[in-house]
Amino acid sequence: MEASEIEGLIKAGFSEPVVQVKTDDNTHFAALVVAAEFDGVRSLARHQLVYKTLGTLVGNEIHALSIQALTPEEWAARSAGTTDS
Repeated sequence: MEASEIEGLIKAGFSEPVVQVKTDDNTHFAALVVAAEFDGVRSLARHQLVYKTLGTLVGNEIHALSIQALTPEEWAARSAGTTDS
């Protein structure tokens, strides 16, 4: 499975998300998901929302998935802390 396919599935499950998925071997993935739906939601529940978008792929085509699930405000705060020097 390609990272772009996973990005598409995750994007379809949220309203206007920012999604970045990376992989080195097409079975182990790292996903950054920024979505307003995460506001007021605990970390575990955020991950469950992301897993829900992928259905039965997790554990089958997707052997491992690392998730960073952030609200737009959290993402902006993190981005503000970086510099392009």
